[in-house]
Amino acid sequence: GWKDGNGKLAMDYLVTNWTGENKILLQMALQCWMFIRLDRWCAKSWRNIMIPLVNTLLTEDDKDRRMNLFIEACSKLKEYENVEAASVLELALWKGKLKSGWSNDGAKRQALDRGECRCVCGSNIVIPNVAMFLGMIATTRSD
Repeated sequence: GWKDGNGKLAMDYLVTNWTGENKILLQMALQCWMFIRLDRWCAKSWRNIMIPLVNTLLTEDDKDRRMNLFIEACSKLKEYENVEAASVLELALWKGKLKSGWSNDGAKRQALDRGECRCVCGSNIVIPNVAMFLGMIATTRSD
């Protein structure tokens, strides 16, 4: 997000200057910023984790505790964004391999098996390197 000259996000001001109006604004902002994004990803389990966290944040009266909950919610969302980004990158690599019709040894094939394309698309090499470059935590897959 965009930060002001003090290095703060607009959300920081809503969280620290707690009024009834700011609570409503924060609730609406979090709805649009977090929950709609999670819904687009069809991430119901992630949404189910975030709802109680945000509800606790919205009912918390202690400013420091509220800020900690906000930071925790932002960190969780960042984790989910990293997983989603890695998934999209893997799908793009897989699709590229399907479209190319080339195997790793350079032999042209008419129809590549979808499962084989997924295994040989290079995601096991590309994703960890991209994740490292972007500061994401690379996860290893078990298949």
